[in-house]
Amino acid sequence: MVLVEDAEGRAGGGVILRSFGLVFFKMKVLLAEDERKIASFIRKGLEAEGFAVDVAENGSEAYELATGRPYDAILLDIMLPGRDGLSILRQLRSRGMSVPVILVTARGELNERLEGLNLGADDYLVKPFFIEELVARLHAVIRRSEGRPTSVLGVADLSIDLVTREVTRGGERIELTRREFALLEYLARSPGRVLTRIQICEQVWEYDFDPGTNLVDVYIQRLRRKIDDGHEPKLIETVRGVGYRLRADSRD
Repeated sequence: MVLVEDAEGRAGGGVILRSFGLVFFKMKVLLAEDERKIASFIRKGLEAEGFAVDVAENGSEAYELATGRPYDAILLDIMLPGRDGLSILRQLRSRGMSVPVILVTARGELNERLEGLNLGADDYLVKPFFIEELVARLHAVIRRSEGRPTSVLGVADLSIDLVTREVTRGGERIELTRREFALLEYLARSPGRVLTRIQICEQVWEYDFDPGTNLVDVYIQRLRRKIDDGHEPKLIETVRGVGYRLRADSRD
């Protein structure tokens, strides 16, 4: 028999499972998504990974739940009926609530993503996305959460500011083009995870992958020259026959 109860002594909203004398903590997430099929898919995927999930189908319900119950993180679609995601985020931050928030946006909505980050979002995801990526992002923002939202990604001595779009390595500023920055950001959001050329092309260039093109490989080489040349360890790695990844731990 497994009993579920509210977690005690935590700022987040996870639940504690007690089974045969063992105690397990489940992180609690609020999912604000008005498309029921998408919400159901995400909820099942997160629950399979050990999260406890509440679903809100409109902005008013999402805001009521977010302000009335404790959560470890909130997954907030920008386009919600009743009250949009950015206005919800703005009100949560104006109330001093520091719960980690991941915004979900449509492709190409750069202005909305930047506005969300400036309002205090911790991260964002562009539809469509993989459940594995969402889970990694949730774990990352919850780990980083210390009462302050952050918009800076970091791996080893590499720092990427998502708001100012400033990139430094070892304290030295690196100039990147818009597309190079988008590619580096995509790699840095899932350090250690191998990303295929198809995934990179769809997320960074926003069109279907052409198996005859070497576009991704060309941009990876450009990034390597700017990010890795003259620095140790080398952060951008090739996984032969699969794709590329940004090294997760400099000690590996």
